[in-house]
Amino acid sequence: MALCLPVGTTDRVSPLTGRRAATGRVAVRVLLSLAIAGLTAAVPSTGAFGHDIPSDITIRAFIKPEGQRLSMLVRVPLEAMLDVNFPLVGPGYLDLARAEESLNDAAMLWIGQEVSLYEDGMRLPVPELAAVRASLPSDRSFNAYDTALASTLGQPLPADTRIYWQQVMLDVLFEYRITSDRSEFSILPGLERLGMRVSTVLRFLPATGDERLYQYTGNPGRIVLDPRWHQAAWRFMQLGFTHILDGMDHLLFLLCLVIPFQRLRVLVILVTAFTVAHSVTLIAATLGLAPAALWFVPLVETLIAASIVYMALENIVSPGLRRRWMAVFGFGLIHGFGFAYALREMLPFGGEHLVTSLLAFNVGVEIGQLLVILICVPILRLLFRYIPGEGTGRTGAIILSVLAGHTAWHWLVERGGTLWEFDILTSSPDGALYGVAGLLALMLVIAAFAGWALTRPGRALE
Repeated sequence: MALCLPVGTTDRVSPLTGRRAATGRVAVRVLLSLAIAGLTAAVPSTGAFGHDIPSDITIRAFIKPEGQRLSMLVRVPLEAMLDVNFPLVGPGYLDLARAEESLNDAAMLWIGQEVSLYEDGMRLPVPELAAVRASLPSDRSFNAYDTALASTLGQPLPADTRIYWQQVMLDVLFEYRITSDRSEFSILPGLERLGMRVSTVLRFLPATGDERLYQYTGNPGRIVLDPRWHQAAWRFMQLGFTHILDGMDHLLFLLCLVIPFQRLRVLVILVTAFTVAHSVTLIAATLGLAPAALWFVPLVETLIAASIVYMALENIVSPGLRRRWMAVFGFGLIHGFGFAYALREMLPFGGEHLVTSLLAFNVGVEIGQLLVILICVPILRLLFRYIPGEGTGRTGAIILSVLAGHTAWHWLVERGGTLWEFDILTSSPDGALYGVAGLLALMLVIAAFAGWALTRPGRALE
């Protein structure tokens, strides 16, 4: 008889809590809650149970088309299955002898009806439930497709196995009818409601080619499992565009570029220099030329905050620098590492088209930056026009730069505190040691240029 020790509480809960509260008047809800509380102590240990949505779960899945059948293997923690009454025995063990029907219901309710698979753009019908099996948390069969399939189709756990319901892993095999295993397949996961934070490891085994690994959190939208080059380009162009609009630090950096200048031609040159620079480090990081140490990410984030502080100070002290594009280019190299670490989880979504995906991402970033400029320039011109006093443009630029610098300074202190927790000097070097040295050399060049620029008045980029 297998025995699995508990990892959390196993309080018995009323069967009524597994149902959804009906909508109605407030008084009805109050009475129902009191009834549930009064019945809790009287529930026998062999009853069903209810529970709250888990905070953090991991889903493992395989998708394999073969002939005119597509198989999808999924492993989900049982505790993520709400609104299903599983039979219990003893202090909270899953009653395996009576659990088959409820496990089937849970599999179809929370996975089979939620996941949408497409063949050549057409949604496939609801799948056939081929097999369901309760597994121990120590089971490692889902590390590979063959072992996962053999385990799910194999003998069930002995009925006398004592395993707490919080620990049960639900292994499910779904089968879809398809036209051909050479078709284009895509998936809309729809499993983000299983937990507060749902992480998914999805492996696609095409009839031709190597295995595709996708790792994502939440709902990534519809995924083309083996994309063509134009599909990868479109997806990554969208990612680059939305990343700029969602990234507050990058937006604030762009704002500091826009504040002292009112001519689009100059701003396009600066933004293009920024894009070229971050493209260099983005590609380098993607090729594994960036440090893999844990401290490197907080270092990059700290330097990004420092770049905003510097640009704000430059706007206040000497906004008419003749060679400002040099500083923009240097800071663009740093921001590129930030883009790379935000993008690395999404790179498998480009399939075999890595170069195309990276170029498309940068194009999306450039489009997003130009859109920000086109929006900010007329707004700033209008704002500066209504500031009272002489030199209103200069006054407005100083005020906005102070606000931007103040915000970035708080980021700098916070991120610097995180970086300080890492003992960088005693960390063992990795293959990207030269990359670190190059980054430090770059920062020295930028610091030297900043000292020269702030002590020598320049001419505006006009």
